[in-house]
Amino acid sequence: MEDLKRDLRGQKAILVWDGLPAHKSRAMKEYLLRQRQWLTVERLPGYAPDLNPVETLWGNIKGQELANRCAEDLAELDSAVRGGMERVRKSRKLPFSFLQHAGLSF
Repeated sequence: MEDLKRDLRGQKAILVWDGLPAHKSRAMKEYLLRQRQWLTVERLPGYAPDLNPVETLWGNIKGQELANRCAEDLAELDSAVRGGMERVRKSRKLPFSFLQHAGLSF
């Protein structure tokens, strides 16, 4: 989160979070309260992959960069995932399609 805050350079962000129990811990709640000036948290229901745009992102990367891949080690896997993230980031339409699929307007 600190890396994101630094990268945004003062811009505000909305964090869409699933129902993972760790996201609800006392320490996390206290941390998020201290971040309110730049970070808004929107929580998803406990199990709602169709509402989570990250699920569509992962599905896309699994179908492209990770399809039929048997990585020799974690470094190769990391490189493939980062390449997929970069491909998506460079696309003008793809990230917005993930939001649209989740029913989020932009």
